[in-house]
Amino acid sequence: MTAVEGAAGPELSVVVPVFKEGEAVDPVLRALTAAIPSPHEILVVYDFDEDPTVPVIERLHAELPAIRGHRNDLGRGVLNAMKAGIAVARGDYILISMADGSDEPHVVEPMLALARSGADVVSASRYMKGGHQVGGPPLKRFLSRVAGLTLHWFGGVPTHDPTNNFKLYSRRLLDATPIESEAGFELALELTVKATLAGRKVAEVPTTWRDRTEGQSNFKLRKWLPHYLHWYLVAMRGRFRRK
Repeated sequence: MTAVEGAAGPELSVVVPVFKEGEAVDPVLRALTAAIPSPHEILVVYDFDEDPTVPVIERLHAELPAIRGHRNDLGRGVLNAMKAGIAVARGDYILISMADGSDEPHVVEPMLALARSGADVVSASRYMKGGHQVGGPPLKRFLSRVAGLTLHWFGGVPTHDPTNNFKLYSRRLLDATPIESEAGFELALELTVKATLAGRKVAEVPTTWRDRTEGQSNFKLRKWLPHYLHWYLVAMRGRFRRK
């Protein structure tokens, strides 16, 4: 049995959205591949054929068949790239991971273990005991921490870090949950909030997030903040309705 799939397909699909990462994505994808012993696929989702990341994906696929590219045909942008990857993923579990090296590959197996035990969302958490955040814009760090911890303490969201996109989802959750997100990385918060309100199991493992050392971040705080706020309020209203 190869790392790509067993008789019934891969257990885990990893969706990695990219935008002009080029050679910088090589060590990130290699580290992910090395850290996941179970049958898996890594879907590297790009927006256009001229992206300099595409030749790197093709070269890696020849060496590591679990890695394969997928063109995002839903419209440019990281949200559509994630949605396109989820749509073609074949795994029982789907993990979203970034291409910039900020996520820790070694926590994927503990996340997968929690999913196997029944969790529909498993968050890699910067803000639980044992978690850390290194670097990043101070305002973004502050808002993320405040939102995450208040949603946990007062909104009843089981994870301390609902905004982190480094999350693993069960296929059953994704099949039953329409995605309404409209901008950027709000997808993680939306799915975590919806899982919480539906009474599904949400779990977390500690992780250390490190700001990227190569390339430029595509995070657009001012543009995406209203969308985060929407799901924040959905969670808070849902908490009071459950009382």
